[in-house]
Amino acid sequence: MTSITPNANIYPGSSMSSGAGVAGSVAGAAPTFSPLYQQIKALITQGLQSGEWKPGELIPSEMELASRFKVSQGTVRKAIDELSAENLVVRRQGKGTFVATHHEARAQFRFLRLAPDEGVPHYPENQIIEVRRLRAPAEVARLLEIKSGDSVVFIRRVQSFSGVPTILDDLWLPGSIFKGLTAERLNEYKGPMYGLFETEFGTHMIRASEQIRAVCADDVAAHLLHVNMGTPLLNVERVSFTYGDKPVELRRGLYLTTSHHYRNELS
Repeated sequence: MTSITPNANIYPGSSMSSGAGVAGSVAGAAPTFSPLYQQIKALITQGLQSGEWKPGELIPSEMELASRFKVSQGTVRKAIDELSAENLVVRRQGKGTFVATHHEARAQFRFLRLAPDEGVPHYPENQIIEVRRLRAPAEVARLLEIKSGDSVVFIRRVQSFSGVPTILDDLWLPGSIFKGLTAERLNEYKGPMYGLFETEFGTHMIRASEQIRAVCADDVAAHLLHVNMGTPLLNVERVSFTYGDKPVELRRGLYLTTSHHYRNELS
């Protein structure tokens, strides 16, 4: 991780323990006027992005990080509070703070908002329909911030709950990142897809932006979801981002809501 260098542009009012050094900006970045804890948060995030601390691993204690960055423990705690709120790290009582991972049960439902009308939410069964490499159409390239015509991996799958087809997903992934991703590999893997992306392709999804609208099932969706043409569906378009706010997945899902609903919590 980048070492700390003096920075005279600390946000007015930022506090440090007596005699402590001052955290500097990330190497190569322009001087900032952000609060001190935000600068520490940025440096910890840089360590996560570079793989210094991998998903599921324990990060140094607040005391160790405070010593490393030459700031107060309270400043580090505030930085980690924000990282925890953003689901980048997970605090475990009596054990320490760990890098968040998609292999944790609670993380699997962060990006799956379809819940049953009755009963406990559970993860669906996956059926991979096709996986192929193609050149990115202009709209896909724009959303993934790559060049039109660049290589992308296209995945179509159906997700079922208790044997009932409920979600038809079309995914586009940058081909430069997901080299070697095949239908065989997806079928072999039994965990969540984001867990596979994290473990084998070093890509950790940290946030997503979604647009939702109502549509009617066309002939393809009707066939794969076993419904009549014209059946009402939710169309959920999602762009998922990794560290550095880099888009690494475009997903367009059609959701059947006969016995499920889309659930979100606003805070």
